[in-house]
Formats: sequence, C-alpha cells, structure tokens
Amino acid sequence: MKWLIKIKLIWLFFYISFLNYGCTQNNNSSKKIFSYNETAGIATLDPAFAKNQSIMWAVHQLYNTLVEVDSNLQIVPSLAKSWSISEDKRTYTFYLRNNIFFHDNQAFKNGKGRKMNANDIVYSFQRIINKKTASSGAWIFNNKVDTIEPYKAINDTTFQLKLLQPFHPILGILSMQYCSIVPKEVVEKFGKDFRNNPCGTGPFKFFMWQEGQALVLHKNESYWEKDLDGTPLPKIDAIKVSFFDNKATEFLQFRQGKLSFINDIDASFKDEVLTKNGLLRKNWQNKIKLNKHAYLNTEYLGILMDENNELVKSSPLKIKAIRKAINYAINKEQLMLYMRNSIGFAANNGFIPYGLPANKLQDKFFEYNPQKAKKILDSIQYNYTTIPITLLTIPVYADVASFITKQCELVGIKMQVEVIQKSLLLEQTAKSKAMFFRGSWIADYPDEENYFAVFYSKNPAPPNYTRFNNKTYDKLYEQALQETNDSARLNLYKALDNIIKEELPIIPIWYDMIIHLVNNNVQNFTPNSLNLLELRRVVIE
Repeated sequence: MKWLIKIKLIWLFFYISFLNYGCTQNNNSSKKIFSYNETAGIATLDPAFAKNQSIMWAVHQLYNTLVEVDSNLQIVPSLAKSWSISEDKRTYTFYLRNNIFFHDNQAFKNGKGRKMNANDIVYSFQRIINKKTASSGAWIFNNKVDTIEPYKAINDTTFQLKLLQPFHPILGILSMQYCSIVPKEVVEKFGKDFRNNPCGTGPFKFFMWQEGQALVLHKNESYWEKDLDGTPLPKIDAIKVSFFDNKATEFLQFRQGKLSFINDIDASFKDEVLTKNGLLRKNWQNKIKLNKHAYLNTEYLGILMDENNELVKSSPLKIKAIRKAINYAINKEQLMLYMRNSIGFAANNGFIPYGLPANKLQDKFFEYNPQKAKKILDSIQYNYTTIPITLLTIPVYADVASFITKQCELVGIKMQVEVIQKSLLLEQTAKSKAMFFRGSWIADYPDEENYFAVFYSKNPAPPNYTRFNNKTYDKLYEQALQETNDSARLNLYKALDNIIKEELPIIPIWYDMIIHLVNNNVQNFTPNSLNLLELRRVVIE
C-alpha cells in the first residue's frame, strides 16, 4: 500500500510541475489552465460546509444550484429552467432541466454519472437541515420552510418547496453554495470523506487534492450549459489552486505569471501597485489588468447595546450622543484615500452597501462633521479625562482603527485600539464580550433583508452581534419579510434604516469594493458583487 501512495505523490509532483509550466504567460502548452492561490486554504469540498469564500469558490466550480445570481444580481435559472409561485407566495414549483448528469464516480453503476432528478434536490436540502450532517448552513431554512413536507419531488423533473409564510428572499437563499445539489449514492459511499471526494453537476470535476499543496479540477466534458453563441462551457481545460499562506509569496507568483489573478491587494504592496486614487501605477500599466466592482460588504464599527450587560452599564457608549459624536468625527473620504487607496466607498448613507436598491433610498447621515461632534459632546458635558473607549480590531485593520481613534481624539473623545486575533474577536462578539469592535457584513444572498436581519432582536449573535433590541424595528422587519410588493418592501427597508440611524448600534465606515489583479492572457474574467469566482466563460490566450 505504501508503494502505491508513493507513486501517487510522485505523479502529483510531476502533474503540478506541468501545471506550473502551463500557467505561465509564455504558455506553450495547448492546455488552458486557470491558476489562483488560497492563502487561507480550503477546509472541505462538501457544499454543506461552504461557509467561507475559499470553500465557496471551489464548490461553485464543482456543483450547480437550482437558481443562480447573474452579474446584475438578478435570480436566473440554473438546474431549474423555470419556476412558478403560488398565489399565497408559500409554494414554489421548480421545473428542472432533463439533460443534466452528475460527474462520473465509482459510486454509480459502471462508474458513469447518472441523470440528476428532483429526488436529488429533496435529498440535498434535507441533508442540510439533518442534524447528523451538522451543516454550517442549517440556519438558511430555519423558521422558513414547512415543518411537515418542505421538499417534495412531484416527478423526476418537478420539485416543490413549501414555506411556512411568504419569504421574498428565498430564491436568493437557494442560490447559495449550501444549496448545491449532490448525489445520495456518492455521499453515502464516502461518508465524512465526501469532503475530499466531491461529485456534482458543475462545469469542472474533481481530479486531485493534496491538502496544503494543490487542488486540481478538470473540465467537465459533459457539462450541460452552453454560451450565448452555442459553444460548450467551460472554455478552459483545468483549474489549479495553490496554497501559499504568505501574501508576499502569492504576489511574487503572480508577478512571475504563475497565477492567473490575485484577489484583493495586501496592504504591504498596495502602494507599489496602486495610486491613492485606486488606479494602476505607470510601471504596472499594460502589464496586468485591474478589475474593480462594488462588493456587497459593509465595514462598520459595532457597539454592544444590551443594557443588562455589565460592559454596557459601565461604558460611555451607552449614551446615544457619544455614539453620534463618534459618527461625525470620522472623515471616511480621507480614510478611503489614504488608508485604502480608494478601494471602496465612504459609507455615508447607511448599512446597506452599493449594489442593492435600498442603498439609493438611504438619506445621507453619516457624513464627516467635527464641529457638530464637538457641539454634541459639549451639550452633554462629556469629560475627556474619563477612561478611554477601547476599540477592538484584528491585525489587518489595526492601521484603520488607529486612524479612527486619532480622529475621535481631535473632537475630544478619548479612545484606544486593542488588536486581537480574528478568532478571539469572533468569539467575544458572539458571547457579547466586545463593547466596541470593528466588524463587517458580507451578503449571503443579494437581498437587503440579509442586512436588516443583523438587528432583529430574535436573531442570535451572529448575526446580531450588537444585541440590538427594538420592538418597532422587529415589527417592521417581520412585516417586510411577508411583503410581496417590491415598492412597499423598499419603503419598509427605509424605515428600518432610519431606526438604525437614530439608535446607532453601528457606525458604517465603508462599502467595500472587489479588486482583482489579472494577467493579460486571461479574458472574460469579471468580478461580481458577491465576489463569486466565475470561470465558466473565462478564456486563456
């Protein structure tokens, strides 16, 4: 058995070496291979555990969902070619394509992938909510689907989903990677090892994964989808993922042409590549491409609001006037220019980021006004000599936190930064042990409800890290969940936004931006607001 393992490792070494050669810009190979790096690694290839970006990116290549989100954040068909909604908005009927097959796998008869059917949808969704699966995505259907028969296969090509009550964002939820469709035979054959023996219907199929070294996916020659001109998808032959955990090494690999692109720019070399206005510096122009796009992510300062918590009782932040003064003290435009090289947009409107309709309805409120901040503090006779307010943050945002605290000190608010590891900050915010903290909220699906849920009092932490509790807010939120008229729902969203502006459980800092550095030989590779890695139509020249 040992000799077999050695042979596999030797084969992996030569295969990766071949891929490294084939992915350079001076590519003489006929194979078209897209390469990228995951500094955080990939924990699993099982979509039931697709809780972070690195997993979602890989899962998206291997699987399909019933519906998906297009570049305009619209819900469009995928495995389901169409659907209908009952008059009471509680029953969704999906009509499936009849020409989709799972990848070949030894769990199937003769090793050949079988045709997908409605029972696979039922199985995949039941698996998510099954406690034995322990899926990190079990929450997506909580208190939303019917408790008796939520999922039903009417026939091979018709699937039905029943809700407890109308829930407009349900199609967005179904587009999440958690809802990828998996075959029962393969899952049950491999059990827990399904994580590294994935099988879906997606544009790429699993080939090899040496954890910590490389993941290789091959083109699915039998993929069902075609481009607008009728040509088969995908258009590249393979995907190779490396796992260099150092951003400097990743950047060096990109400069050498060994990576097709890099996602985001590390602070240590952003000034080398970008001007303060967020453009490529002259020495990089024509060598690489810069892709930018609004990202459904809001960066903010969170404030614990539970009046029964001892931290709140002893904190100056329990006073609304001080929270308002902090808001007006921060020059977000200046922060974006000097600290972020204009990667993102100052969050002067509210919690909803650019890209969602409700953002345009939000009135400007969070603008820089140090004189107003000082007047507010004078009106409550704020004492600068009091114990400093501590802002918790993680290392990568330490410089941003320092900028914020210095701005607050200019108007008379004594503040200090405490830098802790991300895992500890997540633990403290989840347990309501963080009074004042840097946070971010990335959309799970493209609907404003996903952001307003952050302040619904019946939600735990996450998402309600601030423990905000407001009866009027809760009532409006519940009303918005059941509202089927788009205009009426947007009006409710605006009312919810106004409550957040009045009570200030958070102070938005910036609306994020996706930024990709892309090699010139990569074509048809564009970012989207969910920052989902889309490679079906990518061409490598």
